[in-house]
Amino acid sequence: MTMPVQPADPRPVPPRPPEPGDCCGSGCAVCIHDLYNGALERYEKQLSAWLARHPGEKR
Repeated sequence: MTMPVQPADPRPVPPRPPEPGDCCGSGCAVCIHDLYNGALERYEKQLSAWLARHPGEKR
């Protein structure tokens, strides 16, 4: 069985947003929304860098 070849520089994948019921609403020190926003910021930076390496690609 052969495995599919992965590209050497794959496009970053955006984080999955939290579902409506994922936040408990109790004011946690680190809320699921905080974690998502951090992941989204990292994704945006990774995507910008990837687009700079792949100028023909669209945002």
